[in-house]
Amino acid sequence: MTPAPRPLFGPEHDAFRAQVRRFCEKEIAPRHAAWEEAHGVPREVWRQAGAQGLLCCWLPESLGGPGADLLFDLIVAEELGRIGATGPGFALHSVIVAPYLVAHGTPALQQALLPAMVAGEKIAAIAMTEPGTGSDLAAIRTQARRVSDASGDHYVLSGQKTFITNGHNADLVVVACKTDPDQGARGVSLLVVERGMAGFTRGRNLRKTGQHAQDTAELFFDQVRVPASHLLGEEGQGFRYLMQKLAQERLLVSVGCQARAEAALAWTVDYVKERRAFRQRVADFQNTRFKLAALAADIAAGRAFCDQLMAQHLAGALDAAGAAAGKLWHSELLGRVTDECVQLFGGYGYMHEVPIARAWADARIERIYAGTSEIMKEIVARDLLDER
Repeated sequence: MTPAPRPLFGPEHDAFRAQVRRFCEKEIAPRHAAWEEAHGVPREVWRQAGAQGLLCCWLPESLGGPGADLLFDLIVAEELGRIGATGPGFALHSVIVAPYLVAHGTPALQQALLPAMVAGEKIAAIAMTEPGTGSDLAAIRTQARRVSDASGDHYVLSGQKTFITNGHNADLVVVACKTDPDQGARGVSLLVVERGMAGFTRGRNLRKTGQHAQDTAELFFDQVRVPASHLLGEEGQGFRYLMQKLAQERLLVSVGCQARAEAALAWTVDYVKERRAFRQRVADFQNTRFKLAALAADIAAGRAFCDQLMAQHLAGALDAAGAAAGKLWHSELLGRVTDECVQLFGGYGYMHEVPIARAWADARIERIYAGTSEIMKEIVARDLLDER
């Protein structure tokens, strides 16, 4: 199938994509398997990405960024997906964490952190999930108490977070906590915790079913003294801030899943044309042809939907239900595609050194994080049925 034109992207985007693709193929693809064994991406890769202008592309020059648009960051996500690279957490750093600092950080905090994030010298994470709290963010138990004493105005933060992407590498973490435990969602605030703050420690690097190159950590906060200037926005508004940014986070999931589904299909097409069984190519069996044709149609529909979501978001028109529908569709699409492709690879599809096997394992979490498929369905249903 001839790829459809993508009018969202202009010549400057195409030139940037070529640059990102060269970087991914030279610096990431050959080393990604080793990072999977090490369960982490070296910090030097972040600095290399920063030097290439691949981080926080959308940030204005006044904050240390190149002043491009969000599509440049989404191109980075697509190109990482094209090679199946789930280790580098560039997108979370650039598209999920940085917006909180831009929207709600003080000017001094922005200048202290954002230029270093653009350069890859500081790596960012966000900590919401806790051992007993996943989708229900209003139920988090990590608490921060505001104190004023001789050392100044600060918060004393205590609690635990888990499943934190970029957790071990992170130099700064946006932490969702309760500043008023009696107020539920209205008591949630966001604090920026930095590497080296006394009482901030990291637990084990969690061993996951997939995405092994991505360092995913437990974080512990034991009476951490966080300067009051590290509060993002206002006390008690953290839950609202999180909800405001979820559409962009879920769009990012759609973008990554779509690119990885396209890659899985391309690998499988190449394989079945070479692999032979019963004196013919696997590609010559009608079952193979029908399976691949159905996947190609689904992926083409997914690409059109994904580009529509990006266009809506750039126009400021992507709402919570639309982003949820996209995240639901594309995460489920990736699961279907990788599962069918593993089957067409046969026994080799179950071997970890074969990219499709890793893609299949990597895909499973997409239906869980950033909101489970069940939560996405509920959001869409509420909008559909006008239940506020």
